Amino acid sequence: MAETDGYMRFFPYEEPYENQREAMERMYNSLVRGQNVLFEGACGTGKTLSSLVPALEVAREQDKTVVITTNVHQQMRQFVAEARAIAAEESIRTIVFKGKASMCHIDVGYEECQALRDNTRSLVETERDHDQLEQRQRELLAESREGDSSAAEARSAVMDELEELEEDLEDLDEQNVCEYYHNNLTQNTDEFFGWLFEDVRTPDQIYEYADERNLCGYELLKEGIEGVDLVVCNYHHLLDSGIREQFFRWLGRDPSDVIAVFDEAHNVEDAAREHATRTCTERTFESALDELADTDDPLAEPARNVISAFATALVDTYEDSFGFGRREQIGENWEDVPISNDEGRDDLAIAFLQRYSGQGIDTDLEAALKLGKRLDEQYEEEYREGETATRTECQTLQAASFVSAWMDEGTNQGLYPVVSVRRDAGTGEVYGRAELYSCLPREVTGELFEEVHSTVLMSATLQPFDVTENVLGLAEPVTMAYGLQFPAENRRTYAVETPPLFSSDRDDLEVQTAVTDAIADAVRLTPGNTLAFFPNYAEATRYADRLERRSPAASVYSDEPGVSVEDLRRKFVADDDAVLCTSLWGTLAEGVSFDGDDATTVLVVGVPYPHLDDRAEAVQEAYDAAFDGTDTGWRYAVEIPTVRKTRQALGRVIRSPEDVGVRAVLDRRYSSRAKSDLGKYSVNSTFPIEEREELIDIDPEKLKFAMLNFYADHDRYDGDPPEP
Repeated sequence: MAETDGYMRFFPYEEPYENQREAMERMYNSLVRGQNVLFEGACGTGKTLSSLVPALEVAREQDKTVVITTNVHQQMRQFVAEARAIAAEESIRTIVFKGKASMCHIDVGYEECQALRDNTRSLVETERDHDQLEQRQRELLAESREGDSSAAEARSAVMDELEELEEDLEDLDEQNVCEYYHNNLTQNTDEFFGWLFEDVRTPDQIYEYADERNLCGYELLKEGIEGVDLVVCNYHHLLDSGIREQFFRWLGRDPSDVIAVFDEAHNVEDAAREHATRTCTERTFESALDELADTDDPLAEPARNVISAFATALVDTYEDSFGFGRREQIGENWEDVPISNDEGRDDLAIAFLQRYSGQGIDTDLEAALKLGKRLDEQYEEEYREGETATRTECQTLQAASFVSAWMDEGTNQGLYPVVSVRRDAGTGEVYGRAELYSCLPREVTGELFEEVHSTVLMSATLQPFDVTENVLGLAEPVTMAYGLQFPAENRRTYAVETPPLFSSDRDDLEVQTAVTDAIADAVRLTPGNTLAFFPNYAEATRYADRLERRSPAASVYSDEPGVSVEDLRRKFVADDDAVLCTSLWGTLAEGVSFDGDDATTVLVVGVPYPHLDDRAEAVQEAYDAAFDGTDTGWRYAVEIPTVRKTRQALGRVIRSPEDVGVRAVLDRRYSSRAKSDLGKYSVNSTFPIEEREELIDIDPEKLKFAMLNFYADHDRYDGDPPEP
């Protein structure tokens, strides 16, 4: 056994998959050196264990903690299963961590929880001091009765202290406290921690266990997390800088003592962008002004002056953007209002500067921030003292902080100021929000990757590695990629040369007919269920309707926003001759497995570029500027993420060595022959080379014959095969 095979003690099964041993050894060598790793592995590579096993060994050798994180619920369950398998072979302490909101027994917000914790801790400490003094006065009383005169004098002093503490207890009893946390501090919780580390417990199990005993499971987790071997958590525990700092403190670890493993890492880009983006709604500005109207502090006037001007500018900005009938068309989802212009500042900043009048924006903002902090401290004290049932959030502080950021940072590279509007579902009122949208994820992730000991970013779709490296700010990462390990003869991957489904051609009846014919052929020749992914839900519905008219024998399921995806998936997989039409940008395109007979053929129809609005243009421009390249923005921000989504969708089938199936992309732009006549619109070269080599160019009318031969050769038809 090689020296580095020590990590195999954490491998819970008899033998690794093909290439898994090589991946683990490379991973181990990289993590020992503190390097970052980009790891692409198709289904069957065993990515989780390939990363987790060597990471745990390095952590054991170098006294580190492994933190594995994902934003996909199904993957969280997979991590728990793998951790349990490892724990059955080698002792490790694992905690599965979720946010406070999902584990709170009394459903309070973060600020309220913080105040409750502080109050409860003060109450418990005072109760303990009282009990100790009570015990001491009884001892002194006994001594004085035995004739010790000094004991009587000492007892008198203790009684004075007891009287003061009893007054404090009366005050504390009137304050808001958390009974669950009180029990944490006053009861013996050894039994909980014994139970916790007997196995790998899920947050739901922890919540139920704690709730039955009137304990706070979340606070117990924070207490027990220090020094564990492995933590399973959500992205935000690492990507939100404020949460990350607290999280590492709970772990009792410096960042340099953490090995971070990101699963489904192709999602890190968007997640990081989301965590860096700041927003403030019109409602917050209105609440801040109401708050200031009730305040007689002399700082209220300058604060009101600057916040009112910004709030008015926000309303005027989106109102001025509305053309005839536009207001009536606004729905319940946020819709962007473009505010960029050629004058250097955005329309909202310009409108604010025009509407503001006073001693100076900086001076008034400083006053607003100072007052906001003062009010926030006042609300904290009122809640602690039990004067209010809930902990009031200071709207002035939120509004002033946002306006300050808008004016100071709104022109920074990588930040895109934008205004959005929506209609309130209850009142029908249209209102707006301002947003500083972060275009460059590396502003978030770069700092994280520099701080921690090492990172592993793993996904089935990380290539091209240089793009991931640049976008996320990784320094000279080690890269490794492994394709499908299952028998190649059990699958076919076709690039069907249907007409390019450009957005301008989607309403063309000839194009629709050609695409429908190809889909219908694929559905009819599939011995089982077919998954079909489209550029958006509208196109999915369009072709579902056409298929229902064209192929009445097949069950057609249509995925729509607002419909339970799990219910739809359950009905679909229970069928045996069905097609499910959905958006490639929906939840079924990744993180959801269609194993065995759940689905046999998967189709991606068209090149499903996302909606290219001004926000997407801003990201492209930010990438062009940051990476100094022609068309870099389009490639980094649009084309590569789109092809990654396509590859994720194609991976929904062929999930085991026994699976047999067809994967097909329907659009001439996927063909290797498209480069000659479609030029820059061709996306074939964006696929990794090993996947390009599997793509078989095929004319639409020949698809049915190819599928018939493939499935017949594998004896997949129940009875006579269908007529081509």
